[in-house]
Amino acid sequence: MGLLALLFRDPIAFFLLVPLLLYSVIAHEVAHGWVASLFGDNTAKYSGRLSFNPKSHIDPMGMIALFIVGFGWAKPVPVDYRNLRRSRRAIIAVSLAGCLTNILIATIAIFLLQFQFFRANSFFAIALSVTAKINVILGAFNLIPIPPLDGSRVLMEFLPSNAQYKLTRLEPYGFFIIIILLWTGILSPVITFIQSLIFGFIGILLSIIR
Repeated sequence: MGLLALLFRDPIAFFLLVPLLLYSVIAHEVAHGWVASLFGDNTAKYSGRLSFNPKSHIDPMGMIALFIVGFGWAKPVPVDYRNLRRSRRAIIAVSLAGCLTNILIATIAIFLLQFQFFRANSFFAIALSVTAKINVILGAFNLIPIPPLDGSRVLMEFLPSNAQYKLTRLEPYGFFIIIILLWTGILSPVITFIQSLIFGFIGILLSIIR
């Protein structure tokens, strides 16, 4: 679901939600850089990309996609994987950091919706439900194992070197492949399946909290 539909349905909610959803995308990228710094790579830090200043992160096409089709992206945070300690574990952790951040944001939003105060207030109800849905979409989309998405980095850590090389060679064309697969609807069941897994995971987390 894109945000343009919300603009026509409820303009006030739209303009109040934009910063929140923008920072969900930014948080995804900052998480990559922050976790990389924990494992010894400060490339993102020295590039000024651990900031939450939107100017440091906005990708025009990614923002347009967020508003039109309901998912988007920011400029990728630079990570020098050669600097990472405990390489395989570190690469997986850095790769999953953004998706896990989106899942955490969605979990918090869904948790708050359990309270009558937030459900009874129309703005909070819309803001939290849209925030949860878009963060789940962001998390699910980035887990798809097609370069340059995060899921491909995780997958490569479990593939033999020749398969890694073949997958890496797809990266320059990855964006176009993803667009075609989205346009043809081939990716839709994959994204839906990953979303269902994420919602299931969130359900388990909330059952533990309660």
